[in-house]
Order: sequence, then C-alpha cells, then structure tokens
Amino acid sequence: MTQFSIVVPTLNEAENIHPLLARIFALDLEPSSFEIIFVDDGSSDGTQDKVRAWKDCSNIRLIKRQEKPDLTASILAGAASANSEIIVVMDADLSHPPERLMAIVKPVLDGHYDITVGSRYVPGGSIENWPFYRRWLSRVGGWIARPLCDINDATSGFFAFRRELIASIADNARGYKILLELIMAGQGKLRALEVPICFSDRVNGTSKLSFSHQTTYLQRLVSLAGGTVTTNTASRFALVGLFGVLVDALIFQLLITQGAGLALAHILSFFVAATVNYSFNSKWSFRQHHDGHLNWPQFGRFLTVGAFALLLRGGILALLVYSWQMPTAFAIFPAILATAVINYLGSAFYVFPYQEKPPTLDIRWRVAAIGLVSFALLLRLVYLAQAQLIPDEAYYWNYAQNMELSFYDHPPMVAWLIWFGTAIVGNNEFGVRISAFLCNLVAIGYLYALACNLYDKSTAMRAVLLFAVLPLGFASSLLMTPDAPLLAAWIATLYYMERALLAGQRSAWLGMGIAFGLGMLSKYTLGLLGIAALVFVVVDPVARSWMKQKHPYLAAMLALLLFSPVIIWNINNDWISFAFQSTRLMGENEPFSTHYLIMHSMIMLTPLGFAAAMLVLFKGEKYRNAPYQNRQRLFVQIFTGIPLVIFFVLSTFDLPKFHWTAPIWLAILPSLAWMIGRPEIYAKLTQRLLAAWQATIIICLLSYAMILHYLVLGMPGIPYPIVTNHYFWRETVSEIEQIVEQVKQQSGEKPLVVGMSKWSVASALSFYQSSPDAMNIRSRNFFSDSGAMYDLWHPSSQVPTTRPIILVGMQRSQLEQDRWGNDFDQMLDQPSAIQSKQVMRYDGVLLRKVYYKVAQGYRGTGALENY
Repeated sequence: MTQFSIVVPTLNEAENIHPLLARIFALDLEPSSFEIIFVDDGSSDGTQDKVRAWKDCSNIRLIKRQEKPDLTASILAGAASANSEIIVVMDADLSHPPERLMAIVKPVLDGHYDITVGSRYVPGGSIENWPFYRRWLSRVGGWIARPLCDINDATSGFFAFRRELIASIADNARGYKILLELIMAGQGKLRALEVPICFSDRVNGTSKLSFSHQTTYLQRLVSLAGGTVTTNTASRFALVGLFGVLVDALIFQLLITQGAGLALAHILSFFVAATVNYSFNSKWSFRQHHDGHLNWPQFGRFLTVGAFALLLRGGILALLVYSWQMPTAFAIFPAILATAVINYLGSAFYVFPYQEKPPTLDIRWRVAAIGLVSFALLLRLVYLAQAQLIPDEAYYWNYAQNMELSFYDHPPMVAWLIWFGTAIVGNNEFGVRISAFLCNLVAIGYLYALACNLYDKSTAMRAVLLFAVLPLGFASSLLMTPDAPLLAAWIATLYYMERALLAGQRSAWLGMGIAFGLGMLSKYTLGLLGIAALVFVVVDPVARSWMKQKHPYLAAMLALLLFSPVIIWNINNDWISFAFQSTRLMGENEPFSTHYLIMHSMIMLTPLGFAAAMLVLFKGEKYRNAPYQNRQRLFVQIFTGIPLVIFFVLSTFDLPKFHWTAPIWLAILPSLAWMIGRPEIYAKLTQRLLAAWQATIIICLLSYAMILHYLVLGMPGIPYPIVTNHYFWRETVSEIEQIVEQVKQQSGEKPLVVGMSKWSVASALSFYQSSPDAMNIRSRNFFSDSGAMYDLWHPSSQVPTTRPIILVGMQRSQLEQDRWGNDFDQMLDQPSAIQSKQVMRYDGVLLRKVYYKVAQGYRGTGALENY
C-alpha cells in the first residue's frame, strides 16, 4: 500500500534525474510504500526520457503538462494524481537532501502534524554553496512572510502535507511557493513542524528563479494577506494620485491666498482630493473589486483611511513649516506624497480588499496589527517633536539639569533618560521624548515575547496592537514621564517572571533581578509585582519549590543593588522621598474614591477593554486542557489581581491618580488578545463585545491623531482656550519674557519670576525661556509653600528683598491666596492688580491666557505675622 507520494516538478533537469532517484532508492524504504511522480513542464533537454529510463520501477510515474510552466500548477497536478493522502514535495536539482525524506514525512504519516517543512533557518539547518545574493533573496522572502505565517522558512520547496489541505488553496494559486499557499490558507488551524535540512546549491543545470517569480511571490503574499496590491492597481493608483495631488495643491494654495489657516486649508483640500480619488479609484484603479456604483460602507472605509492619512500629514506639514521653515507652497507637496502610501495600502487592504478567497480571521488580525501598529509608531514619531511639552515633562527635564542619585518625588530613571536624549539631540521636545519612544519599543518587544510564551504568535501580535492603541500604552510612549520606563520595566519583569515561575528557567532570575531593579529606579509602583510574585509562589505548588533555591534571593539582591542610588540619596536627605510617598498614600485624608479607580481603569483600557478584563479576572478563560494552561491563567490573574486589589484598598481612603492604574493591566493584555481571536467559544453577548474591538481600535487611533493635530495645527471651529490653559508654554514664555524686560527697564534690576504652582509653571518657564539666563525663575515655595524638588533647588527664604517680583499663574486664583488662605499681597511690596495677557500664535490665533502680578519687592513670610 502506498503510504506517501513524492511529487517532483521538473523543467530541464535531465542531468539530475538519475542521481536523485539513486539516492532515494538507496534509502531503506519498501518500494511499495511510496511513489515518485515527476511532473514535467515541457523540458527540452531530455528530462522526460531520463524518467522513462526507470520504467522498470513501477512506483515511478511521469506527468507531462502542456500549459505554461508554473511550479504551483505542477505540484497540484502531481498531488491530484497521487495514490496516497500524504504528499511530499521536493526539487529535482538535489538541493533537497533525499536522506532527510523520512524525517520530513514521518511526523505527517504518524498523524502528529498536518505539514512538515524542511527548513534552512531552524537550529541544525544550513545552506551550502549558495551565492550571497541568493541567500539574501531567500532570507528576505522568509522575513516578509514571517509576520503572516508561523514557520521560519516559508520559501522552502521541501515539505510534506496531507492532500486534503489542497482544497483550501485558491483556484488561481500560482507562482513557485505553494507552501506559502498551504500555510496561509490554514493559518491558525494547522499543526506545522520545521525539520532542519542542509540545503545545497545545484551542481547540474541552471536555476529557474527569475525576477518575475519574485514579483509573483510578493503579489501572491499580499493577496493571501487580503490585499489587492499589484503592479496594475499600483500604477493606476499612482496616476489617479498624481491628479489628486494637483487638485489637493491647487485648492490648498487657493485657500492659503484667501487667508485660510494652515489647518483649514490642508483639511479642506485633502477631502476634496480624497473624494475625487475615490471616484476614480473605485471605477478604474480597483474596478474589479468594486460594484460600479457608490458603496456607502466602502466610501466610509475610504474616508476612515483618508482621515488617518490627513491627520498624519498635518504633523508632517507642521514639521516642514514650523520646524524646517519651509514655505507652505512647497511644504504641501512632500506632505501629500508622504501620506500617499497610507492611502494606497489602506485602500488595498481595507477599502478594496481581495475578496475572491478572503483570508482567515487570524490573518486579518495579523495584517491589522502590522498596519495599525506601524501607523501608531509613525504618528508618534512625527508628532514627537511638534507637540509642546506638558508641564510634567518640563519638570522632569529640570531633573536632568540638576542631576542627582534620586529625587524628592520620583526615582532617577526619568532624569537619566532625558539627559541621554537631550545630550544626543539637544534641549528640545524630541530630545526630551525620544527615550519614551525607545522605552515603548522595548515594552513592545517584551510584550510580544510574553504573549508568545503564554499563548501563540497570533495572540502576541494582537497584544502588541492593543498596547499600541489603548490609552495605557499610547500615552506612555509619547510623553516622557516616569511611566514610560516603568511600563517597559513592568512588562520585562513579567516576561522574566513567566520564564522563571512557569517555564522553570533558572537563568530568568537574572533578567528578573535586572528588570525589577530598573523598574524600581523608574517608579516605586513596580514593587507591587514583588508582592504578586510572592503570592504566586505561595499559591502555586510547582513554583513553591523556588523558595528553597538561591536564585530568587540572588535576584532580589541584584534588584536591591540596582536600586541602591535611591537608598543612598534618601540616607543623605533624611529619607524625604520615602516619607513623601508614605505621606501621599497614608497621610492625606481623601474621600472614598473607588469609583474613580474604576473610571480611571476604564480610561486606560477603554470601557470595552475593562469589560473584557473583568471577564478574564472573574470568569476565567475557557481552556481546552490542562495543567500548564491552568497555571497560565493563575499567572495572569495573580499578576493583575494583586496590584488591582492593593489599589482597590487604597482607593477606599485615598484618591489614586488616573495614570497610576496603567501598569496593573499589562499582564492581562495577552489574555484580552487571545479572547479576540477566539470569539467562537464564548456566549453571544461576549461575542458582540469582542466584535466591537475593531471600532474601538479605530476610534482610539483617530482620537489620538485628532488631539495631536489639534495641539499642533488646530482644528477648524474648535477654539484653543477652552482646553489649553496648561499648554502652549512656548508662546506663553515669549510673552512673559517681554514683561520681564519691561520690568527690568523700569526698575533697573532683573526681576524674580515666580511660577505660582507647585512646579508646573516654573518648570515650563525654565524649559521654554529663550536662553538659560533669560529669567531668574522660582516656584511657589518662594512663599514657603511646597515646591517638590524646588524646595531643594531653591529653598524658600524669609529674608525680605527689594528686587522686583513677577508672579505668573495659569489661573487668577493662583495669584490671590496660598493654600492656607493667606493673601499674597500681604507678603509683597507695592503689588499690582492681577493682570491677564492673551497669548497668540504667529498667525493671530488665540491660544490661551496667562495671569501675572508685578511687585516691587518681597517683605518675607514674617510680614504675615505683622499684618
């Protein structure tokens, strides 16, 4: 009985037929257990005669194809005529070692796997005598397929599979890599195994690989991913796009000359051009994927893609006009071209997708993850330098200007990272924030690895997508606050804890000690993971054995060593940082705030994400089997639940800040991502919740893009002062410097400028002043109030002075009384009335108001006693 069939496609391989068959028959195989089917594509060198020369072997057959040579078609023809249900495919040029035949076919014969691949790119695999360019092409071909399939060598031509899988391949499958067709058609459902082989370059004959094969491979890969990216559609889209560029640019220039603002001009011109482009693309570029009439859902998807491109190009336009000082007449063209790629890929994969044989749900989520995560990263990178610093970031920048081992209200990691970025890029927004972006990349890498370990590659890609688009991940990668390194260290610690506690890897304790120590240098909140780890070790009987081994204790000592700068600084400063944190948590008498904790969590996760997280925590996931997966669930529930319980207890007598809750949800992201890919095993209500993820993700990304566009360029019809009293410090500082210069000219002395908030105003003034000595800046601790690190940088003084003082506040009330009800006028000499100044952008747009008061001197805090 024939157990498996070997299909060998040939085209001018005469010199290789005898050596190939000799090596196959030299194997210790029963001739009746297999057959060899040669499928020839019209060879002209006598290949068919060489096969016929083995006519005495009854298990050798020859099929002559008359159609145009095509490797996939040849393999399908051979498989169709096979006498067995297990098919092995190999090349005739001896590049695939016949000696590895049984290693390839046996796992499929035994029923353990659906596909077995002879791989060059797994441990034990190798390539011999191949020129560099062929190695490079093969590697690139595998790399671009890797995100969409779960094997390392997607371009391998040596593999075995069950013949029934052919039914899943599209009828128009073509090209030279049928393995890709099989893997992609069954992605997420197939059991695939890679077996190492040594691939050797052919000795006889010439390679059939050509440039057309490579382009066909790329086009087929895109089609299998659900896209319609072809040379035909791309060229037509380019022609339509050129016309759209002309329409866009002409309307833009017309609006600019009529006095329209930059934002209004580029938004209106874009939507006119987008509507024109849709008409032409739907009727011409993607005609075969369109019904021929206006399709409102499709047009809505086109506008969604257009909105993404529009909001991104706003950042590019701002970069060119504001930062590079490029004239608007020229800046619009690179801005248009830079976002044309987004329009095309969005149209090809989302607006006019490939519909003949749609990809699986797993593939669609992978494509969405690749596209949306790439867009989110690009969006942040473009706006990183354009959006002004918020006061918190300016405060931490002041850390870096006054570098110490630690600081009053935070550990030093944020200062170290800002110092690193500004040392390389300079004291600007990009220099301050680039480390946040890098921390986000580190977090993405560890989250991907963690989700792969807990679940699988598809889940990992969805987990990264959730992290990139949910508020808890997006904001941390855009703003340089302690949360940026905290989230990276938190996920890294989770990864090493999973490796140590679930996988039992001793070496993981070293990584955990480093990650935990660096996390504590970022924010003390990471200590909650230590409590969770202790609970897990106590609860889980397998992990409990670690309590008797040295590795956890060495990891704790390593973490403590890394944390030692904070301890040393606190020793030298009377433990004020630890005292401050303890007072903030335990000393303040705040009302019951659990409802705020829930609200903050819903902001960080979105309401949908919060609902899904509750399902995981309290209802558990539906697993199909046994112990290790039960430990996975326990790991997720404890490392999310313990920090959550602690915050819940604190919220009963304290008010937690809304961003404090962000890291506690990181452990549950892989579980949320797993649920998204398994809607069929949940009840109907839960399925509806899971189906809402697509809209949630799009709304989140569009919201971020709109906010960034609003802050940098504005939004027509939405005035600034409503929501920007704490923003636009660059323009505000310019106005304050003019007031400083006026006071200096009137008094003959350089005035003190006092920011009348704990640290926000003083920090923003310091960062955005035109030069380091443009103003002499203090914080409100000048009046003996709390100023956080300003208490150490510029201690308050009760000594009177005749030096002029300018009080600056974001609100009028900040200049009237201190927190205890004391009137500031009692401490000032000849104070003026509170004045306000409108802060305008260069184009006359009102940005905000700033409040200030001028005094001719300071009487000292003792003046309150004499008042």
